Amino acid sequence: MIKEEEKLEGKVAIVTGASRGIGKKIAIDLAKRGVKVCVAAKSEQGTEKLPGSIYDTVEEIKKLGGEAIAVRTDMRFEEDIKKMVDETVKAFGTVHILINNAGALWWQPVIDTPPKRFDLVMQVNVRAAFIASHYVLPYMMKQRWGHIINMSPPIELSILPGKVAYLISKFGMTMLSMGLAEEVKEYNIAVNSLWPATAIESQATINFQLGDPTMWRKPDIVSDAVIAIVSKPPSRRTGKALIDEDVLREEGITDFSHYACVPGTNPPRLIF
Repeated sequence: MIKEEEKLEGKVAIVTGASRGIGKKIAIDLAKRGVKVCVAAKSEQGTEKLPGSIYDTVEEIKKLGGEAIAVRTDMRFEEDIKKMVDETVKAFGTVHILINNAGALWWQPVIDTPPKRFDLVMQVNVRAAFIASHYVLPYMMKQRWGHIINMSPPIELSILPGKVAYLISKFGMTMLSMGLAEEVKEYNIAVNSLWPATAIESQATINFQLGDPTMWRKPDIVSDAVIAIVSKPPSRRTGKALIDEDVLREEGITDFSHYACVPGTNPPRLIF
């Protein structure tokens, strides 16, 4: 059971990449706890390969009695990110929580990474997280309360080969967490990175054929870890590269079997 030490009801969150997968689950779970949510993503209409949209997520939240807005956001563009923040503040008055979840995946060696693909992972991953943080900070600093979570792994240089472009962008997000945490600590703002212990079922793992369902956990475990982080005082933990399993262990959770996509399986831990 997650111990909510900070009242989440009435708080305002932005969740990027929230039209499906992990982001959608986080947005819904926050809304269940009374958080007003900006559902931000590029998808306004689902497709066969990318089912779900920002409007689908908002509809599900409203059916649960929650409050949410949909803001179409292409994370490659500063003007879209600024609009995302502006629309959230216009609707709900401020921003307390930012989840930089949107991401571009590319696990290929340098020779097989065209410059445009390098640019994409840099734009959608580290650059977007940096810009989104830049635009929410004035509100968090004014109210002296905030949580920023970047979906990025601990920095482990041994895993770079074969994923250089991707990990430059993801490790950059983790560096953002560590550096920004120190810059805003005095304002009671926490900045952390969060990464799953195992592969998570998502359109990325499905479309890129990253293993099979026996190797995946449900998005619920990442969402539960997010709830555990943001429901604690920002001063409790900041500047860390966290793993979902470890965060939940601190909550007293030791049985992770119900998170497995295939009951009875034990998905292998990633080397991050």
